[in-house]
Amino acid sequence: MDATPLILVSNDDGIHSEGIRALAQGLRDLGQVVVVAPDRERSAVSHSLTLHRPLRVEEIAPGEYAVNGTPTDCVNLAVNGILPRRPALVVSGINKGANLGDDVTYSGTVSAAMEGTLLGIASIAVSAVGRAGFRFEQAALFARRLATWVLERGLPPDTLLNVNVPPVLDGERCRGFALTRMGRRRYGDAIVEKTDPRGKKYYWIGGDELEPIEEEGTDFHAVGQGLISVTPIHLDLTNYKSFDALRALQLPWP
Repeated sequence: MDATPLILVSNDDGIHSEGIRALAQGLRDLGQVVVVAPDRERSAVSHSLTLHRPLRVEEIAPGEYAVNGTPTDCVNLAVNGILPRRPALVVSGINKGANLGDDVTYSGTVSAAMEGTLLGIASIAVSAVGRAGFRFEQAALFARRLATWVLERGLPPDTLLNVNVPPVLDGERCRGFALTRMGRRRYGDAIVEKTDPRGKKYYWIGGDELEPIEEEGTDFHAVGQGLISVTPIHLDLTNYKSFDALRALQLPWP
């Protein structure tokens, strides 16, 4: 039996993204790294699974597979069909752009880690905060150190780690990291309405930069302070605190 840890790497920016290259390279001395990622960018597809068309897999290099599907497809296919054995760890990223607060519900990067968690595999999602000019050295270094810890100790059941790394100047390092909770945004007019040359309306979603609610202890606050945020996300979305209030719910049935 092979004792070398098998590490599955995926993302939502596509297999040719610089971020996934930096991540895979940073993890290679921890075990056997296999990359299974979308053949093109599939950002903001959330936890979607392809059910109504066949999926195709192409091995573009030894240990690197491109899938014409979503990040969730990639992890599911890898674990249940491509990999020779069960991975010890799934790491998704390094995403070009933050996945903070409510963004995790849309994120393909986080959803790849979520799929790994659903399959009973310790999983991490890593994102580089910013909008352009990404540098992945800090994120890759932290991902390697965090992956080392997780491989040694594991994670609590049904829990993934969502990591966001703030940008730093050349030659500098992040100030440290903080365990955080998910923050929230103030939602405003996020729709841009325009008219095409034929006079018909069309829309862009996400036109405005949504303002975060600055609260201490959140992922937004940590990144704003120059710290790497590490947010444990639990797959059980049940709001247990609401049970007492909802016990008063009475409906005529049947």
